[in-house]
Amino acid sequence: MLHKPCDGEQVYEVSLYNKDVRSLVKENLSHDVFEDHWADSQKHDVVACDEVEARRMVAERFKPDDGFVIEGVVLTAF
Repeated sequence: MLHKPCDGEQVYEVSLYNKDVRSLVKENLSHDVFEDHWADSQKHDVVACDEVEARRMVAERFKPDDGFVIEGVVLTAF
């Protein structure tokens, strides 16, 4: 989380992994760019107005074209 939520904003916990890394790790290989820990679900806190914005923000940083998959988005009790 980069900052505390302002009016109208909430904190969402986003779980994501990298499908390409996951596939390679199962074969005892490593990705050229992303570390092996991306085979497992990683959690990131995101401050956003709603779930749609939280998903958009994460997808901009962790691009689906690079193999990233959002598993879930949960509103936290900040």
